[in-house]
Amino acid sequence: MFGFPGWIEVTIILGIILLLFGKRLPGAMNSLGKSIVEFKKGAREDIDEGESSKFPPHDSEHDKQSE
Repeated sequence: MFGFPGWIEVTIILGIILLLFGKRLPGAMNSLGKSIVEFKKGAREDIDEGESSKFPPHDSEHDKQSE
């Protein structure tokens, strides 16, 4: 009896959402984009810090002295 809404129902629902939130939608998308960029930046920094803590920096002067 009840199933997934068809394309007409989805179009009507999206139209209603656009009418209700149309003026706030650009600001919300801008905020969402900024938060995604910050999340990716934080994840990238976390990966960089994780790799540097696993592997100590290579000291070529120390290798030369031990030879």
